Amino acid sequence: MPKMLLAKLVKKEKLKEDIFKFSVEAPKIVNTSKQGNFIEIRVSENIEPFLRRPISIYNLDKEKGILEFIFQVKGKGTEILSKKEEGDLIDIIGPLGYGTFDYENYQNIAVIGGGIGVFPLYELSKNAKKDGKNVNIYLGFRNKNFVLLEEEFKAVSNKFILTTDDGTYSEKGFAIDFLKKDVEEGKIDAIYACGPLPMLKAVRSFAIEKDIPCQISLEERMGCGLGACLGCAVKTANSPKDAPEYMHVCKAGPVFEAKEVEI
Repeated sequence: MPKMLLAKLVKKEKLKEDIFKFSVEAPKIVNTSKQGNFIEIRVSENIEPFLRRPISIYNLDKEKGILEFIFQVKGKGTEILSKKEEGDLIDIIGPLGYGTFDYENYQNIAVIGGGIGVFPLYELSKNAKKDGKNVNIYLGFRNKNFVLLEEEFKAVSNKFILTTDDGTYSEKGFAIDFLKKDVEEGKIDAIYACGPLPMLKAVRSFAIEKDIPCQISLEERMGCGLGACLGCAVKTANSPKDAPEYMHVCKAGPVFEAKEVEI
């Protein structure tokens, strides 16, 4: 069951001009969280903004009860959150989400992400590496200025590929191109993805074409995170055109089997 609590902000880091990493004391959430879960944060005690903000879990330190999340300032809510200082209390509900990453039945896994969509992939990669899996990580960014968490992901991988669209840093091109090469060479058993919608569509299509198990984490606007507001619907794959069926990302997801949803 999700917990609602006031979590103490014990460490605040500025990763980029508009990207922050928060570490909070939240043992009750940490102890029941799985890779792929998310949290909902109330950013202000004032009436506005009224809705909580959904944010992916980046890292869980179960020994210390520390939960880490990373967010980009995109609007009023995240701007208010970014002003929090160490020692402040943050109103959090979590862990949320039913669908989580599952790698138990696969040995050689591919983890692919792009931009700020890489954040929820770290806990997955860390745990898979710890469990003896062969973790192949492919991260794509627009250019050198957008590169994030390179050393962190490199440390939890067996193979690490970083690309930039314009070639200003590391490999030039798209992360999926390097993934495709390894799949063609028979080095991958399953794929796990999170990132921009065009990237997810490409990964999903490729995985289905090659009949490779694939899980994707979807990011939608979630007003409540509990399935009450119905604002995060995603169409199920192969549902009738005249009577389309939907699932809700906050409850059925945010992680789905690629074949389950139409994006």
